[in-house]
Amino acid sequence: MHRTPASRSALALLLAAGLATGAAAQTPAPAAPAGQAPATAAAPAAPAVACDGDLSTFLAGVKAEAIAAGASAEAADKALAGAQIDPKVLSRDRAQGVFKQTFLEFSQRTVSQARLDIGRQKMKQFADVFSRAEQEYGVPPGVITAFWAMETDFGAVQGDFNTRNALVTLAHDCRRPELFRPQLIALIEMVQHGDLDPETNTGAWAGEIGQVQMLPRDIIAYGMDGDGDGHVRLKQSGPDAILTAAKFIQHLGFQKGQPWLQEVTIPQDLPFEKSGLGGTMTAGEWFALGVKPRNGDVSFGTLRGDLVLPQGRLGPAFIAYPNFGIYLEWNKSFIYTTSAAYFATRLSGAEPYLKGTPEQGLTNDQMKELQTKLDTMGHDVGAIDGILGSGTRVAIQKQQQRLGMPADGWATPALLNAL
Repeated sequence: MHRTPASRSALALLLAAGLATGAAAQTPAPAAPAGQAPATAAAPAAPAVACDGDLSTFLAGVKAEAIAAGASAEAADKALAGAQIDPKVLSRDRAQGVFKQTFLEFSQRTVSQARLDIGRQKMKQFADVFSRAEQEYGVPPGVITAFWAMETDFGAVQGDFNTRNALVTLAHDCRRPELFRPQLIALIEMVQHGDLDPETNTGAWAGEIGQVQMLPRDIIAYGMDGDGDGHVRLKQSGPDAILTAAKFIQHLGFQKGQPWLQEVTIPQDLPFEKSGLGGTMTAGEWFALGVKPRNGDVSFGTLRGDLVLPQGRLGPAFIAYPNFGIYLEWNKSFIYTTSAAYFATRLSGAEPYLKGTPEQGLTNDQMKELQTKLDTMGHDVGAIDGILGSGTRVAIQKQQQRLGMPADGWATPALLNAL
């Protein structure tokens, strides 16, 4: 199943910034089966999912559903015995925050030399497992290792919430029961397989488990026994975590043998209005305009390539290839995804990026003021939250172009004043 963006970034950002004391959440969302079109407005509404009310009655309903799905009554009883509502989970769910850092700030903190050193040690320690992951799923070691680092610092910080209670709490709560009840059913299946002890297993407050932070349904669907013990235990086993992550990343669409992110240098007379994610140009078309890969490799010029400028035309610059899409599936935060992808390039041999000299950005209050102005002008910037997200970047580019400024999507005091 695919991961829905907004909430997953909380844990990743906390951990990656070195600020986590436990795990935060992602909001899971089931993917449509292959070949099946997503639901349309004309489709009948999905039946309501039972939530709230007496906990014993609720758990009895979960047990019945699990048994109907193939679980044994014994496994359901074992998984649900002693289940409790955890008020701390509800508190976290209602107080999700976002780190408002620039790419340079966030990536400098997350892609540290210490993490790079540990990552390379892990790649050497588990060389055979990584080789198998690349051979079977086409995912390079650096890609897996970067996620491993960003999510839990290689397993050091996995969260301290009881997984069973976290999922019971969120499935019982009427805010998003349709998202979390299936995860609780999947947890019962994991208990039946002997892969999880419901009394002792801890993880993220939203039910993510293990060194690469995956939800029970993902583990059931993509879990791999990497150490040969007959179980999938992402919390304890590095090999299990590596192979499971590889299989999941392949499922997200990673194409073997293709790059994901490539640092480039750029001239200052580009059509910057064509930069940003979701463009239509190929990497080769950017190269023809004077964009130059720092590693000199122009062999992927026929692939679509988006010119990504996290802090505008005077800061670091990258070409994002189609494989960058798997990062957006994992986490929709632009700063997180670009940092994770850059981390993977470093583990794969790339040099540190050129920081450049980005123009001064906006404070939180200034960003909200800019978003308010853009919203008033008819642009869809989403919430007025002070975050330079994709909607705000697109709106900025349109106004920069209208004003005769380089349309690089970077919010500056000059733009705010001009509006």
